[in-house]
Amino acid sequence: MQKDASPTLPVVSPYTQIGGEEGVRALVRRFYALMDSLPEVSGIRRMHPDLAVAEDKLFCYLSGWLGGPNLYVERFGQPFLRARHLPFSIGVSERDQWMACMNQALDEHVADAALRERLREAFAGLANHMRNRAEPA
Repeated sequence: MQKDASPTLPVVSPYTQIGGEEGVRALVRRFYALMDSLPEVSGIRRMHPDLAVAEDKLFCYLSGWLGGPNLYVERFGQPFLRARHLPFSIGVSERDQWMACMNQALDEHVADAALRERLREAFAGLANHMRNRAEPA
């Protein structure tokens, strides 16, 4: 029996597709610049007293989450994101504010439309998972 001789294409991570460290840093920088400047996201801005610290942590987390170096785990241990966000009251409004910033940052920094949509869906799932406040249906 003959083996399939067709080459296997390497899988390119979203981290690499975005532009590696420089691309992820630019995405995160823009995300927090939007959070700091858009009046309609003032609710989540108040949850982030030190944007430099938040920016560094999100960069480290996204680095590994997107398939690059696992910087967050190396520096801070396992993310346990939901547990780390329990001190903050996060409902639909906060989720949507976070996503408004991330969606705009994605639109501005991720050129590939298919990748941008996959990331948008993944971020939406992540943001929804952070909700910890009971709200009326």
